[in-house]
Amino acid sequence: MKTCPQSTEQASHWQIRHAVYILKKGGVLAYPTEAVFGLGCLPDNLTAIKRLLEIKQRPAKKGLILIASDIEQLMPYLAEISPQILDKISASWPGPNTWILPAAQDTSPLIRGDFKSVAVRVSNHPIVRELCQQSQSAIISTSANISGKKMTYDAFNVRLQFKNQLDYILNGSLGTRDKPSIIKDALTDKIIRH
Repeated sequence: MKTCPQSTEQASHWQIRHAVYILKKGGVLAYPTEAVFGLGCLPDNLTAIKRLLEIKQRPAKKGLILIASDIEQLMPYLAEISPQILDKISASWPGPNTWILPAAQDTSPLIRGDFKSVAVRVSNHPIVRELCQQSQSAIISTSANISGKKMTYDAFNVRLQFKNQLDYILNGSLGTRDKPSIIKDALTDKIIRH
């Protein structure tokens, strides 16, 4: 399994602690992921999710991805998974593989959109993993760009697009992928995004 290398431009311990503080206070932040910068907040803070959607100008009906440092952080948002499906998705993690799985009944429509499923990933990016571990939570992940505009690959371009709308931009290096994660339906293996 390919892992993201530790870069010379990783976030400092203080920067990650500050980002976690922002998340826990209900903030919206930008952070590096496997291929692009992402926007995130804690999934149990519906006010923060609404604000994130407004900042990105993304319709709530489309849904959002949840990322985590381990599968246990995703379980509260998922319906019961068969052992076979669990084995299949676990074999692809941690890594740049996002799976569509049936959502738990109480998973907010702000996360799952107009679907009965939710997109989830256990990341191998060291900054993402630290954010989730220190937050003790999965976090929302969507590309850090205004809907319809170019994706962002560094903190400078995140700031250009969003000005002062974000509570924090956690700087650091991207992973080694040249495009966002693959998205597949875990029940049918249909590829949603290459």
